[in-house]
Amino acid sequence: MRYRKLGDFGVKVSEISLGSWLTYGGGVEQEHTEACTRAAFDAGINFFDTANVYGGGAAESVWGEVLKDFDRGSYVLATKVFFPMSETDGGLSREQIHKQIDASLERLQTDYVDLYQCHRPDPETPIEETMEALTEVCEAGKARQIGFSEWTVEQIQAGLDVPGAKKWVSSQPQYSMIWRPPEAELIPFCEEHGISQIVWSPLAQGVLTGKYKPGEPPPEDSRAASEAMNWAMGRFQSDELLAAVQELTPIAEEAALSMAQMALAWVLRQENVASTIIGASRPEQVHDNASAAGVKLSQDTLDAIDKALDGHYVSGPQLANFVTEGVKHR
Repeated sequence: MRYRKLGDFGVKVSEISLGSWLTYGGGVEQEHTEACTRAAFDAGINFFDTANVYGGGAAESVWGEVLKDFDRGSYVLATKVFFPMSETDGGLSREQIHKQIDASLERLQTDYVDLYQCHRPDPETPIEETMEALTEVCEAGKARQIGFSEWTVEQIQAGLDVPGAKKWVSSQPQYSMIWRPPEAELIPFCEEHGISQIVWSPLAQGVLTGKYKPGEPPPEDSRAASEAMNWAMGRFQSDELLAAVQELTPIAEEAALSMAQMALAWVLRQENVASTIIGASRPEQVHDNASAAGVKLSQDTLDAIDKALDGHYVSGPQLANFVTEGVKHR
């Protein structure tokens, strides 16, 4: 495993991290969650990412049970706040940030998280209120650092401009060979301001492993075949895209890599990426993906990837799901 600095945070995180979206506490049984988590520690992974909304709190709860067996100082734990947890709970108001961090800590069975992230922006709440509340959470020792996921550059800058507020250390965007919008504005802006990327969906929810074939139903044991875990996969399931992804197979073979390893190494070629999050339902997936750490792709390989995917990847600024533009001030 290799490790990279997370923004201006003094802690280094593993280049490969383990996430729990759609899996732990939901589509994957607890025994598999525990097996994958232990495999992550065995592989040198020290960074674990979850959110209060995953499984309606279930993902945090199951990790609370698993992670309590490990030395708290041996891993970096991140969670998020924003999405509704009930009909009356959601958003980034001061009240919600304080309420939700306490609930998350209780489920995670820990006194603090290393990184507390705003899961989406909340233009209905003054940015000053949100940043002050996040700062208060850190001052209370309940979180060490703060980050955001899928904010616009305008919203990130507004957060940085709040006087006396805690500064961002991380950004969590979707980023992969076939989803490249962060390259347009987000990554350059974050590089300028000392904010690192923690990438989600680097395998495009498994599409870049090559296991989904054009014109064929998804494998029975795959995420796409699971009603509990196939949310938001439709845009990555066209036969044209799947056919283009199949052209990556000989490129990976030439580089002596699995398709997943090549896709993860592609994301990690960006120096501003501190870690890329994988999801796993089996320990062997964890070990295979962890092997991508430290892999350097040649320029010939990078050029071949671009040629194979030409016309099939998204570039230029794009708003993520559930993102509303704009900033509210007091």
